[in-house]
Amino acid sequence: MRIQLITVGTMGSVAPYTGLGHRLADEGHEVEIVTHAKFAGVVGCCGLRMRPLAADPFEALIGAHSRLQGAQGSGGAPGSLGALRALWSLRSATGLATLGLVDGILDAVDPRADLILLSTLAAPIGAPIAEYHRIPSIGVFLQPEVPTREFAPCATAWRPPGRANLLRGRAANALVDSLYAAARRRLHTRLGLTHRSGRRLRSARERNRWPIWHGYSPCVVPRPADWRPGLHVAGYWWPHECPNWQPPALVADFLAAGPPPVLIGFGSTMPGDPRRLGEIAARALRQAGLRGIVQSGSVGLSVVDDDVITVGALPHGWLMPRTAAVVHHAGAGTTAAALRAGVPAVPVPVMTDQPWWAARLVQLGVSPQVLPCTELTAGRLAAALGRATGDAGFARRSDALAARLADEDGSGAVARAVAELAR
Repeated sequence: MRIQLITVGTMGSVAPYTGLGHRLADEGHEVEIVTHAKFAGVVGCCGLRMRPLAADPFEALIGAHSRLQGAQGSGGAPGSLGALRALWSLRSATGLATLGLVDGILDAVDPRADLILLSTLAAPIGAPIAEYHRIPSIGVFLQPEVPTREFAPCATAWRPPGRANLLRGRAANALVDSLYAAARRRLHTRLGLTHRSGRRLRSARERNRWPIWHGYSPCVVPRPADWRPGLHVAGYWWPHECPNWQPPALVADFLAAGPPPVLIGFGSTMPGDPRRLGEIAARALRQAGLRGIVQSGSVGLSVVDDDVITVGALPHGWLMPRTAAVVHHAGAGTTAAALRAGVPAVPVPVMTDQPWWAARLVQLGVSPQVLPCTELTAGRLAAALGRATGDAGFARRSDALAARLADEDGSGAVARAVAELAR
């Protein structure tokens, strides 16, 4: 089959699909990833074809989100209404970001494709385009989106099971649909179609049992019993790593020179001023008596101190298993990588789904606590790291969960579903 996989957003919204795309290519399919031009190197080194989206409207959106300084909170922080208000406050920036994707995705879709796979952020635009061209499409989501009684939507704080979660889920979806309003109008105009609201489009997908495969483990978030048929939890899609990659000598030598360090990195998300965050990281590591590797990320985080080095982008699949613990923003992709590595985590969530995943890490027993970015201090981080690395229970539970994840084949589950469609 000729397959296009469309995903937009940050590195965490792209890397898992390199593994999924590579698996589908190994099964004999012709796979093309459609994403932002800046990820050409990531996709190309995996041997996959790429069709670039010239515009990357999410860079400005991520900056706006980061400036919220954790307005969504996390466990014990502002609840579901506060999280939705935080998202609503960014409606202008988010609306511009989604509007900026319309022309790119419209022009990128190949009418000759046999199947289109769509990430969460690409689906509201990509699904109508696929329907227009009469191309079958499937959702490939990294987070749960369909409302359920069993947990609150991932755009809000985690909540225990209850009917109120259904209401929260519907409210969250209505808000997301509103953020695509301008994009839908432009899309329908370009296609010459009568405008349909986000609610109507979503209802049609649900009525038609549009298939969605979720790229996370049922060991981490079990499939809700009240979900309709067609909603699947596949297991994680691990990023494909470049076969010729070699670690920098600085990092290899540092790892060999002492006990496993703590990895501190926040990817595209910055919980506060980089200079202040660097000072907090250095003091916390000193107080906890731990070595550290700090990833600079997209905003240039840097720490200069004894027993600490600062590095650029490195494959999580190689680096994280060599660490004692990971301090991260709890994005879906980074959360998955730390779980796979079998090391404890100290999540410092900032925005969107991060507080939700952070709370889940504590529930799974692989993290001692959530540190909302607005509550981050050197003393609190040092105490959390002391618990994460000093209590053997966290390492034991992390290792046990990693062993369960190793037995799963998330990409294979999707590949088998695609094979059924190809028959």
